[in-house]
Amino acid sequence: MAGNVHVVPEADGKWAVRIEGTDGTGPTYETQQEAIASGTEAAQQAKVELIIHGRDGQIRERNSFGNDPRDIKG
Repeated sequence: MAGNVHVVPEADGKWAVRIEGTDGTGPTYETQQEAIASGTEAAQQAKVELIIHGRDGQIRERNSFGNDPRDIKG
């Protein structure tokens, strides 16, 4: 897998899973929850970050499933 996984809104009202560094095509889903589930699985397998966008395109949430650069103690 090339890069981070994004869940983004489509113009037709559906939700898509897009992977950074690819041609931009990927699966689309009727609901955001379906797209998040698919994107989560892909991000976990690739050990990359899942970035969830809202309907307005702004980043709503980020989840890291791998090489987290922060050193958090505790």
